[in-house]
Amino acid sequence: MTSKDCGSHTHSRRKLIRRRIIWSIIFILFIICLTILLIWAILQPSKPRFILQDATVYAFNVSGNPPNLLTSNFQITLSSRNPNDKIGIYYDRLDVYATYHSQQITFRTSIPPTYQGHKEVNIWSPFVYGTSVPVAPFNAVSLDGDQDNGAVTLIIRADGRVRWKVGTFITGKYHLYVRCLAYINFGNKAAGVIVGDNAVKYTLTSSCSVSV
Repeated sequence: MTSKDCGSHTHSRRKLIRRRIIWSIIFILFIICLTILLIWAILQPSKPRFILQDATVYAFNVSGNPPNLLTSNFQITLSSRNPNDKIGIYYDRLDVYATYHSQQITFRTSIPPTYQGHKEVNIWSPFVYGTSVPVAPFNAVSLDGDQDNGAVTLIIRADGRVRWKVGTFITGKYHLYVRCLAYINFGNKAAGVIVGDNAVKYTLTSSCSVSV
């Protein structure tokens, strides 16, 4: 056998070994992915359930000429329940803010990162506020009319990132979007409870839509 034949044989053998290693890695990754999918299908994870329980309004005033600057300050009570009995939830980031007719009218308030165990309920009471926030002209007109009528409908939003924990396995991060309807009857203080100087607490108990 010539040296040329030996070199060709060695090259073919190395190529075969590389192919076997690559296919072995692919097979292992396939088994891992399949196992994760099977576990996920068996456990059937459910999204957390949010409820906007109440809102305490300290300020909600439109100013300027024309009136297009909104100053607001209110504290909300937001509860979250993990409906899963075998899956935990890591809330890595959760920012709460208010919108009016799809326009953000307050700053974002961050809720500290937390872990929610199986069937566990978390309750947060962040302050949501904004000082002289410019309101779009068409929204300013609508907001002025709502205040004259005595009632304003806001959307309380919570945007963030979550991870799921199954046993010792923790998934990557997923986006979380929460939308809660808040109908606040400013024109009737009897609809709420006076809790301080010019502060009124309104009970809402509004179920929120959640998407992940």
